[in-house]
Amino acid sequence: MNIPVNRVQWEPCWRIIPTRYPDERILEKVADPDDVEVVSDLELMTNERLRQERGEVAIVAPVDLISGPGSEYIMAPFTYRNPEGSRFSNGQHGIYYAARTLPTAVEETKHHRQIFMSRTQEVAMRLEMRVLTADLDGHLHDIRGMQRKLPQIYSRTSYAASQELADRLVKESSYGIAYNSVRHKGGQCAAVLRPPVLNHCRQKQQLIFEWNGRKIDKVYELHEYSD
Repeated sequence: MNIPVNRVQWEPCWRIIPTRYPDERILEKVADPDDVEVVSDLELMTNERLRQERGEVAIVAPVDLISGPGSEYIMAPFTYRNPEGSRFSNGQHGIYYAARTLPTAVEETKHHRQIFMSRTQEVAMRLEMRVLTADLDGHLHDIRGMQRKLPQIYSRTSYAASQELADRLVKESSYGIAYNSVRHKGGQCAAVLRPPVLNHCRQKQQLIFEWNGRKIDKVYELHEYSD
């Protein structure tokens, strides 16, 4: 299967994560990329939780390590894999999912949070979510507009074909995949496989996802009051 490679330049792209993740860690303050490995080792030695996860750090190749402002947000999904997998990962490699617009990021995130909440049969609650933006500029394998040609990769219920494709592209050192959103009509997404195509990641607003016990029926922005 020959997939075209095109330059994708989204400034910004959008990502939404739970607020339980910390705002900042030590790699944020490293200016020189050559120091990233040393600082990573120092952080691991001084953090009990990270020492327990020591084996996962090796999944990021030294050439792909990045540092500086916002780097922790970018590196996190690569160094802490989702063992359950996702559309373009079988759990063996990390991946940074992003959307071309905020509405697409909301719809994609809503879908996956609803699955999680349903599985654990959570009662009605508010979910605080953090909106991130980053600048994406790189040459990605581009399957946008290929839903009819690649129906299995765009399946709404099975990730088998899309994971197989991503596994092959990871072995070929692909920087990622640009694709049409399956959850938001007209939306576009990127599955970034290597961190260097991302930079200037920063926190934007915070959102509230209202889970009513069956689905997320409301999404609104959280504002802080000050007099």
